[in-house]
Formats: sequence, C-alpha cells, structure tokens
Amino acid sequence: MAEAISVSAKVGNQSINLETGRVAKQADGSVVVRSGDSMVLVTAVSAKEPKPGFDFFPLTVDYQERLSAAGRIPGSFFRREGRLTERETLISRLIDRSLRPLFPEGYQNDTQVIATVFSADPAYDTDVLALTGASFAMAVSDIPFPFQFAGVRVGRVNGQFVANPSEEERNQSDIDVIMAANRESIFMVEGGGKEVGESDMIEALLFGQRAIEPLLKAQEQIAGSVKAEKRGFDKVPLADGVAARVRDWALEKVRGAYTQHDKHDRYGQLAQIKKDLVAELCAEGQPFFGKEKDVKTALEDLKYDHMRRMIAHEGQRIGGRDTRTVRKISCEVGILPRAHGSALFTRGETQGLVTTTLGTSEDEQRMESLKGQSFRKFMLHYNFPPYSVGEVKPLRGAGRREIGHGVLAERALRGVLPADDKFPYTIRVVSDILESNGSSSMATVCGGTLSLMDAGVPISAPVAGIAMGLIKEQDRIAILSDILGDEDHLGDMDFKVCGTAKGITSIQMDIKITGVDKQILTSALNQAREGRLHILAEMAKAIEKPRADISKYAPKITTIRIPVSRIKDVIGPGGKVIKDIIARTGATIDIQDDGSVAIASPNSEGVEQAIKMIRALTQEAEVGKTYLGTVRRIMEFGAFVEIFPGTDGLVHISDLANTRVKKVEDVLKEGDEVLVKVVSVDRSGKIRLSRKEALAEQGGGDGKHQAAASVPKA
Repeated sequence: MAEAISVSAKVGNQSINLETGRVAKQADGSVVVRSGDSMVLVTAVSAKEPKPGFDFFPLTVDYQERLSAAGRIPGSFFRREGRLTERETLISRLIDRSLRPLFPEGYQNDTQVIATVFSADPAYDTDVLALTGASFAMAVSDIPFPFQFAGVRVGRVNGQFVANPSEEERNQSDIDVIMAANRESIFMVEGGGKEVGESDMIEALLFGQRAIEPLLKAQEQIAGSVKAEKRGFDKVPLADGVAARVRDWALEKVRGAYTQHDKHDRYGQLAQIKKDLVAELCAEGQPFFGKEKDVKTALEDLKYDHMRRMIAHEGQRIGGRDTRTVRKISCEVGILPRAHGSALFTRGETQGLVTTTLGTSEDEQRMESLKGQSFRKFMLHYNFPPYSVGEVKPLRGAGRREIGHGVLAERALRGVLPADDKFPYTIRVVSDILESNGSSSMATVCGGTLSLMDAGVPISAPVAGIAMGLIKEQDRIAILSDILGDEDHLGDMDFKVCGTAKGITSIQMDIKITGVDKQILTSALNQAREGRLHILAEMAKAIEKPRADISKYAPKITTIRIPVSRIKDVIGPGGKVIKDIIARTGATIDIQDDGSVAIASPNSEGVEQAIKMIRALTQEAEVGKTYLGTVRRIMEFGAFVEIFPGTDGLVHISDLANTRVKKVEDVLKEGDEVLVKVVSVDRSGKIRLSRKEALAEQGGGDGKHQAAASVPKA
C-alpha cells in the first residue's frame, strides 16, 4: 500500500494542507484539502473509453456539504441531505467553469469530480478549498488534464488587498471575488464589489493571481511525488480531404448567412446549408458517403474559423455590428397592472419581463447551511423557458444555469438596496426571459433595476449589466461589447460586468485561453464601462428614479420602536396579547430583539389601529402629564388607577381631593374614569398619582365637587 503524500502552502494568513494516497484510493485522483478544521475531500474519475454518440465533453461536477461537518442533523423529514442546495450548486458551477475549458479538445470520456465537505470550520471557507482541490485531484490522476491552477478569494479591507480573508474581514471588505488562475492566466472569476472602480478590480485580480503561487508550487511538488502517467486518448481525425471540400463548397454561403441581422433568418440559412451540404457530399456514390458526422464537424469548424477571422481581421461581427456597438435597447415600466413593479427590457433579440413583489417578514426565505439557519430578505429568480429560443422542452425546476444567472443578477442589485430600517420589506424579483440571443442575465440586471424603481424601492443608484467577449487570433485581439449567443460559444471569453455609473457591483468571467494579460483586462473593463453608461442612459428614458410611493396593491409597512423592557407586554403570556392585536387589526407584526416593530397590513387603517394598540401597551408614564384613567382597585389608603393598558399608579387618599377624605369610597369606586396627574415615578417603576393636582389644573379647586369630576363608565 502506497504511503500518503502531504504538502502545505500558505496563502495570505491561511495555511492550507493537501494530502493524497490515504483515502478514496480507487478514484483516479483524490486529495484532502484542509485549512484550520475545514476538510474537503475532492475526487476525480474518468471513464477509460469515450462515451459513444457524444459530440461534447461529458463532465459532471458536484460539491456537497455534509451537515455532520458542522455537528448538525438535517431538518428535513428524512433527516438526510437531499438535492444540492443553492450554495452547493453555485460552488459546483465554479469548479465546472474552471475545469471544463482546460480539458484537451476531443476528449469525450465521461468524467466526474466530487467535492465533499466532511468538516467545516466557520473561519475557513470550503468553496476555495474545493476549487483548489479539483486541480490537485487532476494533477495526481492519470486523467489527461494538461493544466494546473489554484483557487483564491480576494477581499480589500481599508484599502489593502487580502487573500482568503476571514469572515470578519469579509464583512469589512468592499471587494469579494473568488477566482481560479495559474501563472499564465486567470480562468474563472466570480464576485462583486461596492461600486468598485475598474482599475481597482483589475488590481484585485492580479493580486489574487500572485497570491496563489505557493499553491502552484505545492501542486507541482505533489504531482512530482506521485508521478502519475497521463493516459493517452485518440482524437479521431476527420476523413482525408473533407475539411477542404467543405470549405470550398460552404464558405461563401456561411459568409452570407453571418451577415443576417435576424437570428431566425441566420439559423435558418445555416440549417439549410448543412442539409444541402450533407445531401451533396454524403449521398451514395459521393466521395464522403457514410461520413456524415465528419462533414458536419468540418462545417462547424468552418463556421468557427470564419466568424473569428471576420471579427479579428475585418472588424465585423455577426449581423454587421462593429466591436463596440450595443444592440438597440427598448425599456418599458409598469406594464403589469397588478404587479407591485414591472419592466420589459429588450436589447436586440434578447428580452426579459421582470417583476418586483414586496412582502413582509413572513415572506423571508429560511436558509439552512453549515453555519446554521439564516433568513434572506432579497431574492432574485431567473427563468429561461424553452420558447425563448424557439425550442420544445419539458418544464422542470430551475437548473444550474438558471440558479447561477439569478445569483449573478441578485449580487449586482443587492448593494444598491436600502437598509432594512429604511425599507422593511422582503423583496422578490423574478426575471422571465421571453426571447434570447445572448446576455439574458444582463437583461435581468437591467430589467431588475427598472422593476425595482417602478415598485418604489428607493435604490441608491440604477444598475446595468453588459456581457463582453474576446477573440484572440495570434497577435490580433478584438474585444466585443454586448455579445450574442454565437459569439459567446465561439469566442475566447465571456466577461459579464454589472454596476452603477460609479463602479462595479458584480462580475463574472470565464476565459478559455491563456495569455489574457493586464492590458486585455483593462481594455475589456474600460469598454464594458462605456457600454454600461450607454445602457444606463437608455434606461433613464423609461424611469429616472424610484417612484415616490409603492403600489396600492403592496402591503403597507410601518416600523416603530418600543422599549426593550416592554416587548414582553406586547407579546403577552403565550403570545396572547400580540395574537389579539393581529386578530383585531388583520396586521402582521414582527418584533425584533432591539425593540423595533414592523407592522404590515393590506391597508393603512389596519397599520394605524395596530400602532395605536401597541403604543397603548408600551407607553411610559410621564411626570407632570395628566391622564384619564380607570379605577381598578380601592384600598383603605387610596386607589389604584390604570392610566393606560398594563400600567397603573397609586392615588393616595390624601391626593384624592382638596378637602379631607375619610373613606376612598366616598369619592371613587371601581370602574370610574378619573383624571389623574403623574407626580413621580420611582426607580422601581412605581407611579404616584394625584387627583387633587389634576382637578386644580382643570379649575375645580374648592373641594366641594370633587366627586363630580369622576366619570363613571357607561
């Protein structure tokens, strides 16, 4: 049995240990990544033979968190983990996006990477460990993965960049980016900032690339110790002469198709070209009879080469745009009469209908994770129905792509939302993509901004998003603004940038090549800012700032504060008091530990009635103030008068009238309403009242008509 091999590296202030050869030895590659008490097992397995009938790389990545890692039992009915959570799905996507473009072209063996969190230390993030572990698992395996990379999170605290910041540092940071890179290039970026400048974001990425050097050295060390011999694989070549024959037959036809502005016309022409090509070259008796797959592959290669050459050498894109032009934009707001906020955002052949719904604290989403239970007040959900691209597919739950796009847009907008104490609503934004030809997630960001403003949400600034692309042909570089779906598929980079006029709030980058340097990143971000400002100007034509009032169909919420010591009085024994208020007013009431009370109701009358009842329960007696109270108890030495619900004080017999009173009952009886003045409140909260002083203020001071001043209840 081979001995375990272990290496360590330090990134920032975080020590990371990697070990292989001890567990999961039947996997092609496995590594345990540890930092603090966080431990993640990452395994990689690839089939020995290609999957028949596949023309793409079948890679599956699953990141999963065992709740036992944090000493917790799942709260589900079966008490076991179920389908991947949103967080697990997002981290799975991070790893997939880092690995997939780096596999050799033509490798089609079924491959699976599984990252499992077995121990979770709140001080050490497991997502970065899993990302780094995926590359290490490949490095110690025989899978033909030619690159090595490492993952790192970058923050900035008090102007200083921090690698793998602690949770406390992340809370203070104005940048939060997770990235995968090696010495030559950055491959994947996901994160955002608090309206961060383009130059600051570039410096953050370059800082992260430098910070992973110890992990790259450790990876080289462990790979050298394991000495795993990479398996070979056969990339089946095209039949002799097929590429040249397809080029001669189809080049001019493909060139003509790519000049079409309309996606359906273009796709229709390309489909007809493929059909005619196969009929011409693959019919019985023709030179490529039985080679239909080779002919189709050669056509795809031709389309790929032609589009890239057209952009890099001629400066012309699909449909005739130049590299900087953004497609035509149309914005409408308030198009759905019953939605609290709505917007229709159209950019070229991409269109999103986005709605905003305002709710109460009862509508918050409960989240369960390794760190425990939390609640989410802002949600953005992205839907991509099949009709948006003219396809027929069964409707199922949100897939990984939909979840990822939704979180990207949510992060872009979250930073401009008002604080809870200024706008105590739960907010749900839903984007339904009605048609798509690229950049639908960015349409969601733009439509989300318009929808929020239409709903009257006081955002600090409008946010827009733009997807950038890159074509790199030898020494020729073309950066593309507002890319189409085909430009995303055939290009070298998909770079989504969201932000306000001031700076970046969200960023996502996937790069398929090496050699993307600081100059290219700078040009891409500066061109993205140019496009973003143009889009913001177009959006302002529809609505410039949030509406002054929320929809009449939205719940009315008012926040008040009560003394923390009086929370128990509002709730009552077993919740009796608050349940009575809710039943009588129809309002929803949410009380926080700091004494803030959010009161919501479909109408303002219910809110006002609830506030009045809560104020009555929690008001404090003010010395010198006169109240109309109710006599609750008669004693020999005086009477206890309730001046407001739950609060009473003593009127001593000597303070009942200006003349001497022999018996309290001569002046008052239980149930009488009587004017009293607060004379004092001692340290223990006992209240001393005076009927005599209240009568004097009312002008009745001779002592003969004191009884008339008490008003019996009807």
